[in-house]
Amino acid sequence: MTEPRHFLQLKDLSREELDYVFARTRWIKDKFKRYEQYWPLQDRTLVMIFEKQSTRTRLSFEAGMHQMGGSAIYLNTRDSQLGRGEPVEDAAQVISRMCDVVMIRTFEQTIIERFAANSRVPVINGLTNEYHPCQVLADIYTWIEHRGDISGRTVAWIGDSNNMCHTWMQAAEIFDFKLNISTPPGYEVEPDKVGVAGSHHECFADPMDAARGADLVTTDVWTSMGWEAENEARCAAFADWQVDADMMKVARPDSLFMHCLPAHRGEEVSADVIDGPHSVVWDEAENRLHAQKALMEFLLLGRVSGS
Repeated sequence: MTEPRHFLQLKDLSREELDYVFARTRWIKDKFKRYEQYWPLQDRTLVMIFEKQSTRTRLSFEAGMHQMGGSAIYLNTRDSQLGRGEPVEDAAQVISRMCDVVMIRTFEQTIIERFAANSRVPVINGLTNEYHPCQVLADIYTWIEHRGDISGRTVAWIGDSNNMCHTWMQAAEIFDFKLNISTPPGYEVEPDKVGVAGSHHECFADPMDAARGADLVTTDVWTSMGWEAENEARCAAFADWQVDADMMKVARPDSLFMHCLPAHRGEEVSADVIDGPHSVVWDEAENRLHAQKALMEFLLLGRVSGS
């Protein structure tokens, strides 16, 4: 039995493999836009396990699997035996015998790693506290659609050193671009925990310095899921880390703005930025669908013909 390929972190795929997935994303998206049926995953089943709330992740995976000819089953830990204490290892053994691919959206990265270690089928990280590889996969594809190769460019991350920031740090090393990071005091990144050498990112105390000359400015909410008890303290600490029109003015004139959504206008981003001419957040959200379809195709079928 061939060992399954998993996608638990962005760096689980090589640059060459990610470039292939992006090429397939373009091809699959074009078929979708022309209403041409493409069912490479007919009779395949995706199981989606959710421990965290979701809109884009559930919709993009569920719709994507159906559009590829397969079916998707939604499991919430509150409504399954996982919520009653069944060991992750046991659940993985059973679930992976009844489906072809599993997507998990949970808290600690160790949970998904334990599941994958006991799974007979590919496991995809739909979000953990540490990483959000599917989102950054879609983000970089969105950049490619609008601007071409991201290598050699400068990306500014403004805000929390969360799962999105960690995944952008991995992306910088894989795709050879510079990542400028600015976080408030007390919320700094820890490169050792992310597994990056540090040669492709630089940290700035002043968010304006991080954004200066950037090709892409991106951010996320100040309070991620699981940290709601810290919301008041975080809002105070992050007050100067809003991406607003002044910040976008110091970036390159043709810079793009991205946000993984949902967004809080007036907190991490001003309304005139997210709804303004630099913003590609809606393309970014839509591309979750197409990039994940290409990812599932690759994990299940390997390289396929078609261009």
